Amino acid sequence: MTDGRQLPPVVEVVEYTDPMCPWAWGSEPVFRALRTALEGQVRWRRVYAILFDHDDDPPPDPAAETAWYARYVADVTGHTGAPRARELSRMPASSWPSSLVAKAAERQGGQVAERVLRRLRETLFVLGEPADTHESALSAALGVPGLDPRRLSADSRSAAVLEEVRADRAEARRPVREVLVAQDGSPHPGTAKETADGGHRYALPTLVVRAPETRRAVPGWRSFEEYATALRVVRPGLSTTVGGLPAHEALERHLSLTDPERRVLADGPWPPPRASRVDTGNGPLWLHPEEAARHPACGRRTPSAP
Repeated sequence: MTDGRQLPPVVEVVEYTDPMCPWAWGSEPVFRALRTALEGQVRWRRVYAILFDHDDDPPPDPAAETAWYARYVADVTGHTGAPRARELSRMPASSWPSSLVAKAAERQGGQVAERVLRRLRETLFVLGEPADTHESALSAALGVPGLDPRRLSADSRSAAVLEEVRADRAEARRPVREVLVAQDGSPHPGTAKETADGGHRYALPTLVVRAPETRRAVPGWRSFEEYATALRVVRPGLSTTVGGLPAHEALERHLSLTDPERRVLADGPWPPPRASRVDTGNGPLWLHPEEAARHPACGRRTPSAP
């Protein structure tokens, strides 16, 4: 029953991602701007695609594999401008632990989930330590404001969250037909990847924008305007205007900003007072002082993981 007014149609933005994907990490400036502009207008849903799976063959030469992946990440961040760790300790062994923890964090609200996922990404791409065990993934989240770490530990080990991530993995392996054909226009065009069983999965990241009567897929590493155009096609009238906050307010809202992000999300002189700078192999990461006090890059002062 309604009061006679027509309810606005639902628009869903589905983000296919993985906490350990360097292209997804490099897309965060645009995605953070999009999420800010679209707040209250769309439903944004993340699907964890499992980039590093349980059944992947272990590398015959772990040191060589780590060196190869470090070069790959350096090449990606050369395009995106995102920070990369000065040294990578090892090749990520599995995406499951970080995906389970990220999915479990969604049960504690959107803001907590955003900040937990951010920490998981930073563990690899800032510190060079993949959160590829359950313990390291939980440890990465310690100190996130508003987080209940005991609940996160329990939820991330639950059968319900495991089923949700299994469903995510399966959904990511049913890509829409538009991304099966060759894409272009980007260093990472986003054509769907072939899987070992002869199927396909979305390249990461991919956004699929859906309304009841239409959809648009935007795969790979893309500009803000390409995403905004897809959104306006699916639902004319959506506002995609991004207004930068004063520098101190932007850092207070996001807690952690890369240089590419602060150029999009912050206005005025940079850095704001008391911001902490973490140097990486490809530019700084800027932390709010309260985040710096509990961030592993700054020797946080928090209790151990439950």
